[in-house]
Amino acid sequence: MDTANQDINLNSPNKGLGTNDLADVPVEGAVGNAERPLPPNLTEEEAEELRTELTKVEEEIHTLRQVLSAKEKHATELKRKLGLSPLTEFKQNITKGWQDVQTSNAYLSATSTLDDIAQSEAYKKTQETLSQAGQKTSLAFSTMGTAISRKLGDMRNSPTFKSFEDKVGNLKTKVVGAQPNGEEAQSPQETNPVQDKAPF
Repeated sequence: MDTANQDINLNSPNKGLGTNDLADVPVEGAVGNAERPLPPNLTEEEAEELRTELTKVEEEIHTLRQVLSAKEKHATELKRKLGLSPLTEFKQNITKGWQDVQTSNAYLSATSTLDDIAQSEAYKKTQETLSQAGQKTSLAFSTMGTAISRKLGDMRNSPTFKSFEDKVGNLKTKVVGAQPNGEEAQSPQETNPVQDKAPF
């Protein structure tokens, strides 16, 4: 089906149908539908003039759609020949948009206001206070980390932990077993590997 002949009005009951496809389809209110009565303030001659004008306007709309479609195809072909992809166009639009933003009065005003704020005494005092608070927090975390490391070291060297460690070692030896040369025994899975293929 020729896309130039398609009805592109998305609200149309005939969207997607070519004009030739509509020849035998009666549409309520269509030109030439004699079943509808005339509005009370129109004569038959006035109605006929309006129908003729409507037909001309619809033909012009159809012609304009065809011309627009042809122009769009031509523009797409020219862009392809120039190497302009939709992504390239998008990048160019973004760049131009950002340049427009940077030169806009609102952006320049906001930048000026931010510069004024950065130079103000209140900002400098706040920045200094936050810097000191960050240094104190960092020092506190460092001190806390050192204290935790020391406590863990002390705990590991304590007799209770050593006793617990010995018990776990003994339990492991009993469960796994010991080798004659003092090495630990391999687990049952390591000594008896599972066969990959079943016998059936």
